[in-house]
Amino acid sequence: MTADSIAPSLDDFERIAATAFDALPDEMRALCGRVEVFVSEFADAETLAAVGLTDPFELTGVYIGVDLSQKSVSDPSPEPDRVVLYRRPILDEWADHGAITLGELISHVLVHEIGHHFGLSDEDMHRIEDAD
Repeated sequence: MTADSIAPSLDDFERIAATAFDALPDEMRALCGRVEVFVSEFADAETLAAVGLTDPFELTGVYIGVDLSQKSVSDPSPEPDRVVLYRRPILDEWADHGAITLGELISHVLVHEIGHHFGLSDEDMHRIEDAD
């Protein structure tokens, strides 16, 4: 096995995600406020159930928190908002896709989940992507 055939570790993913976040426009990063980005191998059963999935390979990322359209200064969230990226499903999608780099795919999933923080639905984001 060569070094090129070793899957990136959780730490590697965290570094790639941090680079992707840092590359976002300043205005977008500012609107993220206290959003924290984490990387995990897979979503747990509770998270899968919350989004209506059973196969952990079907979920590449999730936004956990109160989106900006629902936030209230009179009722602040006790927990910071989070984006969790799931390493194994992202690796599988990357291997299946082949036409983009791993960094591009991680950035795409990160931006998608940040879109949920902004109050966008999956349908909203698909319309935006299709317009490009």
